Amino acid sequence: MSVLLVPDGLAGERVDAAASRMTGVSRSRVAELIASGGVLLNGRPVTKSDRVTAGDMLEVDLSEPRVAEVVPSVVQGMRIVHDDADIVVVDKPAGVAAHPSLGWDGPDVLAHLAASGFRISTSGAAERRGIVQRLDVGTSGLMVVAKSEPAYTALKRAFRNRDVEKVYHALVQGHPDPFSGTIDAPIGRDPGHDWRMAIVDGGRHSVTHYDTIEALRSATLLDVHLETGRTHQIRVHLQAIKHPIVGDPLYGGNPVLAAELGLVRQWLHAVRLGFFHPHTGNWVTFESPYPDDLQHALDVLRAR
Repeated sequence: MSVLLVPDGLAGERVDAAASRMTGVSRSRVAELIASGGVLLNGRPVTKSDRVTAGDMLEVDLSEPRVAEVVPSVVQGMRIVHDDADIVVVDKPAGVAAHPSLGWDGPDVLAHLAASGFRISTSGAAERRGIVQRLDVGTSGLMVVAKSEPAYTALKRAFRNRDVEKVYHALVQGHPDPFSGTIDAPIGRDPGHDWRMAIVDGGRHSVTHYDTIEALRSATLLDVHLETGRTHQIRVHLQAIKHPIVGDPLYGGNPVLAAELGLVRQWLHAVRLGFFHPHTGNWVTFESPYPDDLQHALDVLRAR
């Protein structure tokens, strides 16, 4: 732990900026250290937006960062939808991360593939090899993982250029008006809560299209197409139009309704994924049925 005294010239600066300038470490790395408790101001943990004053004692942990590792482990409920020499498409259950990361000790897709004998031979950090897209831990459905370097390069480009079809079904509270629409609003970190995303000025361009599939008594089943792929995009955008996803209290979901439907996570499922196959060039499409918990919630609503 390096101990530094804040000079007069940095008085009033945000703690992440001050720590970065005093240590030569990037602000993004400092932000990671702050999030993990590796930065103290006068002996107390900080948020990156806290301000420093001259003479403050800043303690920064500059030890080598820990690295997440892929630990082979079979994930119950994970389904292999398609497998060939270049790609593997999985149907991910809720409660499973796309890849291992510091701070997450639950199951992940890459751990399951490693335990099941799949070989991922791509560049990139070891704990993210083959990952060209992600689903939230609480979101179930289809994900593609690249197995070869050419597939990795081609699919990364396809997702970046939006040459893919990503379709989700979401059960939202109330009844959107209009029944079909487009939400075009920039998304970035919530200034007041680093773990949330929000619509913010200067955020990343984000576009979501939705259509009503079925209107129920207190909720609506939507078909959602993503034009962009920002973190928590669907959840943030649907909250913004005042129709949060059922079972998603982080973004405005009513916990009472979720309990009535037996939901312990957001009703959001990646039902269809389409892209040009990186080897053959043919358009391929994969589909996933609703998992039991989401189907049960729908059945309860339909019976009302």
